[in-house]
Amino acid sequence: MCFCLRYHSFPCVVRVFHASCIVVSNFAFSFAIISVLTGVTTTYNTGLRYGGPVSMTLGWLVVAVFNACVALSMAEICSAYPTSGGLYYWSAKLAGKDWAPLASWVTGWFNIVGQWACTASVDFSLAQLIQVIILLSTGGANGGGYLASKYVVLAIYTAILLVHGLINSLPIQWLSWFGQLGAFWNVAGVFVLVILVPSVAKERASAEFIFTHFNTDNGAGIHSKPYILAVGLLMAQYSTIGYDTSAHMTEETKNADWSGPMGIVTSVALSGVFGWIYVVALTSVVTDIPYLLDPGNDAGGYAIAQALYTTFQRRYGTGTGGIVCLGIIAVAVFLCGTACVTSNSRMGYAFSRDGAMPLSRVWHRVNKNEVPLNVVWLSVSVAFVMALTSLGSQVAFQAMVSITTLGLYISYALPIFFRVTAARRSFVPGPFHLGRYGVVVGAVAVLWVALVTVLFCLPVAYPVDKDTFNYTPAAVGGVLVLSLAAWVLHARFWFRGPITNVDE
Repeated sequence: MCFCLRYHSFPCVVRVFHASCIVVSNFAFSFAIISVLTGVTTTYNTGLRYGGPVSMTLGWLVVAVFNACVALSMAEICSAYPTSGGLYYWSAKLAGKDWAPLASWVTGWFNIVGQWACTASVDFSLAQLIQVIILLSTGGANGGGYLASKYVVLAIYTAILLVHGLINSLPIQWLSWFGQLGAFWNVAGVFVLVILVPSVAKERASAEFIFTHFNTDNGAGIHSKPYILAVGLLMAQYSTIGYDTSAHMTEETKNADWSGPMGIVTSVALSGVFGWIYVVALTSVVTDIPYLLDPGNDAGGYAIAQALYTTFQRRYGTGTGGIVCLGIIAVAVFLCGTACVTSNSRMGYAFSRDGAMPLSRVWHRVNKNEVPLNVVWLSVSVAFVMALTSLGSQVAFQAMVSITTLGLYISYALPIFFRVTAARRSFVPGPFHLGRYGVVVGAVAVLWVALVTVLFCLPVAYPVDKDTFNYTPAAVGGVLVLSLAAWVLHARFWFRGPITNVDE
């Protein structure tokens, strides 16, 4: 049975892509949004604090194996149902007729809220990185350097969001170019940094330290090694999210039932390899963990920034080279943010097209260049509002962006869960499929996401008080409760799931 999906797709944009770059373009968007330079850099402090080198280097390999199961299962489903709605459309097709509307409703809301939070976390991380670059460029925290206030950081963040909104207002030809630039920059950036940084370092950690040293001095009151390792694994998990972008971009590529799944698989595989190499290279210059995490150092406790700055300062007497390396990373984070808004807008377009969002008629409109302009700026606006929580409490903001990982992974797991349960016998695979291993791989993927959900909800410091409380369960639970409440009180009377026109 072959499905030809005319999912009210953008009428003309598919003609933009030439056959020779179909898979590359689709892969590029996912690879740019995963961006190991972004994920590893912005969460390195977490990995270094909780477990240190062993939780990052060996822990990365563990996470990569289970992420591969999630990616393979998603790719198989994407091949069968290639639409920009992606995950929530898959849930509707796989959950069965009776449960399809509710399944797609909950999956869609987890996915779109997770994507909004992803844009907020990436762009706010870039604003913080720029603040650190300015601090080190003006002498460092101990040399009279300029330390931006939270209001200045928010202003930088706002400027970044606006630029990303403008870029995503361009025709798809330009977005394709930015996606491919993001993929290239991540590969080139990792290549340059993994060669340059260890070669410049006068002091390097031993292989034994890199692969076996377990840091228990986390200053968070956690002493159990399994607990510390579990929390430390979250760095690798956060660093490899966003590969559903390939699914959201399928309606704007040819041969979507092949290019979409291949985009997912190749982006996750290459991110796993390049990410591990990058982590090992960075950890090779980590020789004093307490100092790197100390808020009193020149980088204000930003471990990677301090490590790079110190490495070049010891070799050349100046940390300028380290600042340049941070600039390379900042460009990667910027391109990742661009891809985040692209993915946001495509998911928002599809979800509003099916009437699932308030004012759906406004958000699913496209301009003369076939760009969903209104929903692009909706994504930017929601991300801005999310970041306002940083003015009141950094803890509150961290709770907000924690939805990034769990919101997205829960939305990944739901269609896979329906694939291995309700649709176990009825699923009709596309060109890319796992054969008889599809159910087993899918079951492993669902169990892994369930475990990760529990890990993200654990306290990360003891004793637990208002400053250390992990608000992740409340944030994620809020999305679940609100989506279900909206369903019971209103949506169940009119929402029937994705609107499709299917030729069999």
